[in-house]
Amino acid sequence: MTAYTDLEAIFRRYYALKGAGSILHWDNATMMPANAGDVRGEQLAAIAEATHEMITHPRLADLFDMADTEKASLDEWKQSNLREMKRLWKHETSVPAKLVSELTKACHESELFWRKARKDNNFADFIPYQEKVLKLVRESAQAKADAMKLTPYDALLDQYEPGAKSAEIDKIFDNLASFLPGFITKVMDRQSKEPTPPIEISGFFPANKQKALGRKFMERMGFDFTRGRLDESTHPFCGGVAGDVRLTTRYNETDFLSGFFGIMHETGHALYEMGLPAQWRNQPVGEARGMAFHESQSLLVEMQLTISKDFLIFAAPLMRETFDVSGPAWEAENIYRLVTRVKPSLIRVDADEATYPAHVIIRYMLEKEMISGKLAVKDLPEAWGTAMHALLRVKPDTDANGCMQDIHWPDGAFGYFPTYTLGAMTAAQLFAAAKKTNPEMGEQMRIGNFTHLFEWLKKNVHSQGSKLSSAELLKQATGQTLDVAIYKSHLEKRYLV
Repeated sequence: MTAYTDLEAIFRRYYALKGAGSILHWDNATMMPANAGDVRGEQLAAIAEATHEMITHPRLADLFDMADTEKASLDEWKQSNLREMKRLWKHETSVPAKLVSELTKACHESELFWRKARKDNNFADFIPYQEKVLKLVRESAQAKADAMKLTPYDALLDQYEPGAKSAEIDKIFDNLASFLPGFITKVMDRQSKEPTPPIEISGFFPANKQKALGRKFMERMGFDFTRGRLDESTHPFCGGVAGDVRLTTRYNETDFLSGFFGIMHETGHALYEMGLPAQWRNQPVGEARGMAFHESQSLLVEMQLTISKDFLIFAAPLMRETFDVSGPAWEAENIYRLVTRVKPSLIRVDADEATYPAHVIIRYMLEKEMISGKLAVKDLPEAWGTAMHALLRVKPDTDANGCMQDIHWPDGAFGYFPTYTLGAMTAAQLFAAAKKTNPEMGEQMRIGNFTHLFEWLKKNVHSQGSKLSSAELLKQATGQTLDVAIYKSHLEKRYLV
């Protein structure tokens, strides 16, 4: 036994317990009895406390010192694993166990109350829950910032996107914020002048048929239902663990496209999890390379693939068959015009591709102000409305359609939102690179052959786990680091050419 193998054993148990917690979170959102929340809260807090104690045990400091002396004998994967172990260890050791437990309980209580409060449009009663979560998140952020010599917000950001800095994101988002309003106006003006508007799809679309349709596409893209499942929840998500992936969506029986795109989005996440290196499961290096890459996989499927003309030529007949419908509204060209129609709206998860980044930028700006103490929870609705109007020229009609629409802040996930747009940019860059390697990919997609795309992603992204940094991984896959110009070019080609 060596110090490194001792560390591997500790982290193997750590991830096994974390995985159990992930399954409990999934059950909490899908199947848990309504009055079992207090029991589940205790279970999740116990797991959080146990994993925190495991990774913060004083013995690990000595093991890391000894493992550093063994580094020369470790191969590339093991050296990367050791690096990722240390990063997680630094995050965990900076926060006291009591604070970890308090934050876990507060997030659980907040999330449960948020579901009801959002349904009732009751922000006033939700304020104390969000204030408690924010207070504890800020304490955790400060503790991490002190230990890692980062700003509090950057310490939170590092949890989701290792190595990312808000100063760098500010530059990217400032660039997009100056580009988007004018771009959106041009697209809307162009679309308003089309000779005939797209035909709206209307009707009744039973949830069971929507689910059946979603499963067909999931299987076609490579989702393995022997190692995963599809369910319903208030907020779509992908959870579970790499060998037992749980994804959810929500269905609107008068608007099947909403649930369909939810499934496609989460399938991108799920395929990433399923494609991670099995030999490194339950080790840090076997995990996904940050949430920007994770979001790149979901947005690549949802935005780059699913709303493309090539995909819809294949998909439209299956949609007609599933719902037993026909007519001009159900032709691929009409569906494409519908799903690429640009119009500022209130709900992020239902936003079109062109306006989606503005939703993210707004949340990024507001959560930075909440973490810094400049914005109080009680003032969030007004600040939200002001920001929405500035970037999208719309204002929420209710708090449920405004600052209460996302699960992230009720669940304590501050620092996550920017990864959505970083992910969209990464997705555009990866998709362009994949197409360059196979000029026939478009034709293949029209007949439902997605093999090349997903094999390319598995080889260049999924199977790499966390061996490389995000910048290194993207450069290895595409030949260059993240470039906002590629993303803007993608938007302009799709909507203005």
